[in-house]
Amino acid sequence: MKLVTYELAGAVGLGRIDPQAGMVYRLSASEAGFGNDMLALIRRHATLGAPLESEASGVALEKVKLLAPIPRPARNIFCVGKNYNEHAQEFEQSSFGATSKRGDNILDNPIIFTKAPSTVTAPGGAVPCHGALSAQLDYEAELAVIIGKGGRAITKARAHDHIFGYTIANDVTARDLQLKHRQWFIGKSLDGTCPMGPWIASADEIDAADLSIRCWINGELRQQGNSRDLIFDIATLIETISAGIGLEPGDIISTGTPAGVGIGFDPPRFLAPGDVMKIEIDGLGTLQNEIV
Repeated sequence: MKLVTYELAGAVGLGRIDPQAGMVYRLSASEAGFGNDMLALIRRHATLGAPLESEASGVALEKVKLLAPIPRPARNIFCVGKNYNEHAQEFEQSSFGATSKRGDNILDNPIIFTKAPSTVTAPGGAVPCHGALSAQLDYEAELAVIIGKGGRAITKARAHDHIFGYTIANDVTARDLQLKHRQWFIGKSLDGTCPMGPWIASADEIDAADLSIRCWINGELRQQGNSRDLIFDIATLIETISAGIGLEPGDIISTGTPAGVGIGFDPPRFLAPGDVMKIEIDGLGTLQNEIV
């Protein structure tokens, strides 16, 4: 099932989207059952064993405004650094490798950092360039995991029982701030720098171990990877994070980006106002945003 948070005539609702038909069907329990809140839905339905009931008559997709599936996460987004070998190499070979612990691309354990909830931006939403702070804004196309059933010390063998679904995230990063502060939080958490969506596909619909991930900047294909090339797979990430940090329903884990980001070019190719970022992941649709 593909679920969206949308706005129609000034009112927010939860719906089921049919991308092929170009229709959105409001969930019958959107208001009474979930308060039009995706987090409340996830807390009620940790996994979707059966489709949620939706209204029979839908509305054309072009008539609604899609919001990020979880417009305001309850907690920081968990993110993973250098989780594809080729991206780890391009990062280390750039000047930004100075933020590395050992200055190499051999990872023994996942690199975990977070982005603030205020980074989340809707599909089609504007991403501010933060020109007064950064001249080196970069893009990172990523597969994001939505936790359904919370827990602590989740084993790899049970990790997939805790997944509600998947969506697309763009881990937009201010590289100069990432380098300046060494600890990545500020460079990763500027307001509006995590476009997300357009929908959440429930876990039963997606083979997350084999998804093609593509990113275009102004129509030029920059990133082309596959989730099968993750250094640390999703189960390992869930086990690692939950070992000492209890995961909660609605938590988001962004799993890392393939090679082809702006710092990987010589000279680097950073984002500027007017640039359009478009990301596609199999089964998860298209996430497009413009730098302003």
